[in-house]
Amino acid sequence: MTDLKPIDVFAAELDGQGWSLFPDLLPRETVQALRADSLKWVEICRGYQVRNGINADGDGTAHHSIGAGDSIDAFIDSHYFDAHFQQYFARAPYILHACNPVGGFPGQRNYVHNIHRDVRTFIPGYNMRMNVLVMLDDFTEENGATHVLSGSHHRCDAPTEAEFDAGFERLTGKAGSVVLFNSYLWHRGGLNRTQRPRVALTLSYGPAFIKPQMDYARLLGEAYGRTLSAQTRQVLGYNSRVPTTLDEWYRPAADRLYQSHQG
Repeated sequence: MTDLKPIDVFAAELDGQGWSLFPDLLPRETVQALRADSLKWVEICRGYQVRNGINADGDGTAHHSIGAGDSIDAFIDSHYFDAHFQQYFARAPYILHACNPVGGFPGQRNYVHNIHRDVRTFIPGYNMRMNVLVMLDDFTEENGATHVLSGSHHRCDAPTEAEFDAGFERLTGKAGSVVLFNSYLWHRGGLNRTQRPRVALTLSYGPAFIKPQMDYARLLGEAYGRTLSAQTRQVLGYNSRVPTTLDEWYRPAADRLYQSHQG
């Protein structure tokens, strides 16, 4: 892994344009493993989508793809960007809110191609969530590199199609590059016009006191949690769980499911 971008440069880019590119960050073997595991999870989640009547044949996305002991778990456990997250969240405890691989299959359209941002609540000046986009193929104009409207994280209202089309930029980069961006940033996926998938791993992180999209601690279980480092337990929400019984509520301070320092 190459040296990470200095915190002050990162902070200035996040404040100004709303995103920060870390080019050529991950080694080839890590990229290859993440790509294979992301496509594996897309296929797993395709089965859920079809069985539950969400769509006829999957939409090329996966959600909450952790707990298989694969390279995605290893990437989360690496905490590459901890110092940058610490700066962004004002050193408050943070957790994983989503872990969603995207297949980026040729010609396929789904919800990510609509202009959107990844949080609906907007609090001016408050860093509610951070998105992480891991490029597992080269991101190019031809294969639909993500479109962003720089600076739009400072606005509440959505840009019009015409406004977005007139001002968007493409997040292009080599496989192994990573983009961190403010989740308020208005963006959309581009259409892949090549013959090869454009695979990405997308994650989001946020303050520990805000509910994640999935209760990872309950999904993975306490036995799994005991195998994790203290930092990974924190990131997967083991320190900010909600009790469901009075026995779970009335515990010694050290054993409480929701720890006092979580905000």
